[in-house]
Amino acid sequence: MFDPSLVVQSAVSAFNNAALVAPAFFWWTLLAVPLFVLVYFCGGTFLQRIGWNANNITSRASLTTVIMTLAWIVLFGGNYAVLRDNATVLPFIIAAIVFTSALFVGSHTKNIKLPSVRNMPRGRRWGIIGCMILLVLAVGLSDVHTWWGPLLQMGVFVGGLLIGRVARHEMRPVAGTLLVIFATTTVILMQPEFFRFGQLGALTPMHMMFLILMAMAVAATLALRNINARGRIRPGWYVKLKWLARILAVLCMTLFILTESVPVFLGMFVMLFALFAISIWHAETVPNNLDLRMFAIAISLFGILTTMPVLTALGILYWNTLPQDKNAWRQLQFLL
Repeated sequence: MFDPSLVVQSAVSAFNNAALVAPAFFWWTLLAVPLFVLVYFCGGTFLQRIGWNANNITSRASLTTVIMTLAWIVLFGGNYAVLRDNATVLPFIIAAIVFTSALFVGSHTKNIKLPSVRNMPRGRRWGIIGCMILLVLAVGLSDVHTWWGPLLQMGVFVGGLLIGRVARHEMRPVAGTLLVIFATTTVILMQPEFFRFGQLGALTPMHMMFLILMAMAVAATLALRNINARGRIRPGWYVKLKWLARILAVLCMTLFILTESVPVFLGMFVMLFALFAISIWHAETVPNNLDLRMFAIAISLFGILTTMPVLTALGILYWNTLPQDKNAWRQLQFLL
């Protein structure tokens, strides 16, 4: 009864179960609402100061989101005592996200010339080398539950940066960002306790609601950017297919709420994508910038889930740079 590991695990479990009654990410978002209101009304001045506009905000917002996600997944996780069994695949998936993020960052910063340390003063040279070493070590320390964990993390980080810089083409901003944030959301769901999101997957309705909204935003953005409006489906068949897709999507959501299962979550995502794809393929035209509006919503929701108000504010700024339309929210309804 007084075994040290048992006492620590019991304390961690009690702390996380108490936190489930009041999900921290939700309450922190409520506390940050005044900040979001300020960003909504005064964000234009800030964008002018930093040189962002409607022409470059997609690439810069995407790069900022991926960098912050990379920093978050390296620094925020780390409760290794809650890794379930020794056969967990979480370290490998985290390494894949680190590699993809580093690849994205490297491909979008390859135009920035690295300083040549040969012609620098000795003190500055060693300062830059030391900062690089500390950065790589910080990434390596994000996985120390086994001896090979730091080597894996440092290897994929450095490899991703190098491959991204030598690649001929940049990763697509929207697609690459969606891949990183959706993979991170899935990892959070795999082991919520590792990321202080919940204890052993026992999630509240508030957790579930935001996870479902996140899946809907990512699926809608992908569908809008990859499915063309052709008006091919006959009205009679469209109504039947639409209701069938709606019923299956609701069943997937219900099953996900009951099971909190990652495969069910992925199946729900696929079903939502099919539902939105049917709506888009049947439509004659799709409203302009609707995919970018959904992308802004996805960034904002991801900022809420990961308790990063900066990303939520970034999503609001992104929304404000798009052409203003009073029917913007109504235009989203046709997807459902």
